[in-house]
Amino acid sequence: MTKIRHPIFARVYTLLTSLPDEEAAGHRRELLAGLRGRVIEVGAGNGMNFAHYEPGVDGVVAVEPEPYLRERAQRAAADAPVAVRVVEGTAEALPAADGELDAAVASLVLCSVPDQARALAEIRRVLRPGGELRFYEHVAARDPRLRRTQAALAPGWPRFAGGCHLDRDTAGAIERAGFELVRVRHFAFAPSLLMKPVTPHVLGVARRP
Repeated sequence: MTKIRHPIFARVYTLLTSLPDEEAAGHRRELLAGLRGRVIEVGAGNGMNFAHYEPGVDGVVAVEPEPYLRERAQRAAADAPVAVRVVEGTAEALPAADGELDAAVASLVLCSVPDQARALAEIRRVLRPGGELRFYEHVAARDPRLRRTQAALAPGWPRFAGGCHLDRDTAGAIERAGFELVRVRHFAFAPSLLMKPVTPHVLGVARRP
């Protein structure tokens, strides 16, 4: 298994997400609203989504490769309203059988996977026909000025942001991976001025045919 370690980024991310942010919490509630059945969360980070899963979820397999974040996720799982099992793994090799799961959740992770197309193919593999992919991601800007800023920062950004890429067309990649886009909401969100380059976000639902 590929070992992924971002010790400085993991601690900074945990510190930032520990600050109260009702807007971000609202995005996570929207992401998971009405979710049902057996769920895999890809790149669960430090478990920020866990508190927002609803009772209709039968159980969550939370996959996280980074050791510090995975340990934090295990702590968060203990207080989750549904059963959450945190496991080591990567988006490109998910620990599930073909068609085993009803839904997948990708939350601020498809920006940082090394091979986005391969990760999406793997998500599609583990979902049953009709299964849902819920996604919440920052993406390439549609505004030309911000897009130029992202392009200028793109070469160095992954080195200090845990492998994050600023300028991915994630909704387009989901569609190209063979999913049907059911709902996509584009919006601007930046918790601080330092996060201006990652302001453009998408939140939505896609379905495996």
